Amino acid sequence: MKWPWLRPGMAAVLLVLGGILGVSACSRGEGENAAAPATPGARMEVAAKTQNAPLPPAGLEDAGGLPRLLETFRVGEGVYVRSLAVDEAGGALWVGTSLGVHEVDLATQELRRTLTRKEGLANEYVFAILVDSRGYKWFGTNGGGVSRYKDGQWRTYFPMHGLADYWVYALAEAGDGSIWIGTWAGANHLAGEQFTTYYDELVNEWVYGVDVDSRGRVWFGTEGGVSMFDGERWHAWTHEDGLGAPNREGLPLSTNTGLGTRARHDLSVLSEGKPTYNPNYVFSILVADDGTVWAGTWGGGASYFDGIRWRNVTREEGLAGNIVYSIAQDRAGNLWFGTNRGLSRYDGRQWHSYDRSDGLGDENVYAVAVTAAGDVWIGTRGEVARFGRGADTVAAGGVSKR
Repeated sequence: MKWPWLRPGMAAVLLVLGGILGVSACSRGEGENAAAPATPGARMEVAAKTQNAPLPPAGLEDAGGLPRLLETFRVGEGVYVRSLAVDEAGGALWVGTSLGVHEVDLATQELRRTLTRKEGLANEYVFAILVDSRGYKWFGTNGGGVSRYKDGQWRTYFPMHGLADYWVYALAEAGDGSIWIGTWAGANHLAGEQFTTYYDELVNEWVYGVDVDSRGRVWFGTEGGVSMFDGERWHAWTHEDGLGAPNREGLPLSTNTGLGTRARHDLSVLSEGKPTYNPNYVFSILVADDGTVWAGTWGGGASYFDGIRWRNVTREEGLAGNIVYSIAQDRAGNLWFGTNRGLSRYDGRQWHSYDRSDGLGDENVYAVAVTAAGDVWIGTRGEVARFGRGADTVAAGGVSKR
């Protein structure tokens, strides 16, 4: 199956994806999946406005200048793209939305398949995706547990199998092939078919980010700070330890991030509307190639830990927004941050950000994934966008020149 193409004015490529779904997700956000999908002819023009942006210092930038927005693909009005994962071996991009999962061919940008409950997915609302070293695709869902997929075969894990909770928001693979899972009731370690659950050991049981460093230590971003497990002992850091920048903008305290309470709150809306502040809330975590641990906070910007202390970067330093949903690193070492005010790129010295003026249809960037070829894919509400340095866009019937 191919994605239908449209070339409005030969200025951009529009992908209409929502119309093929025909399903309703089991989610807890009113109206999020109720809106009609995009239809052919919907507005989408990709503007290449970053070509003349100042370059970073010599030696820090790949040849070809700064990446720019190349293509934007519609996934349907009111449909959220919460997770992205690159499968280099399979040549695919996996797109997790509030209405199912899409497998996209990285070379052609064509849709290979759509997975919903009809095909075996436990729940269409997918918050986390992992492609492991054996080629299995893991999908963490919003209230439907974890589904594992490969070659048409499914395996779904629920609390009855040992999973800590039905709400799963983070997945990571350890060096030995075991899987770490972040849930709203602690973290799981899955070795083979054996679950181990960690709850009291964490600084907070609501886990939104997981990553494993080169020493095998596991880092957790939670609603109450950052935890690390070195295989024997647990360590924790909170705002009191330097995590999350001070509230210099005077934002109101968040009423939709729990603030340490046990009440289940609504992740379907996240930060849409007025920004709020909760520096202990860590929605994303990444161990960079140099071992630095990066954490995306709610209102406190991006924090990084060098093994000794935490430091913070915010809008004052050049970050697009102080709510950081996602973090990724490309092969050149550049860091990419999905925020509530757009996408930011950091090369170690300079920041460059992208927003609506660069062609983004929505500035809440919930997911970021980077390919080996250097393309950067992002997910927002209603869209998937591809950034790169290419000059041409392949479309049905020919090439649309920029």
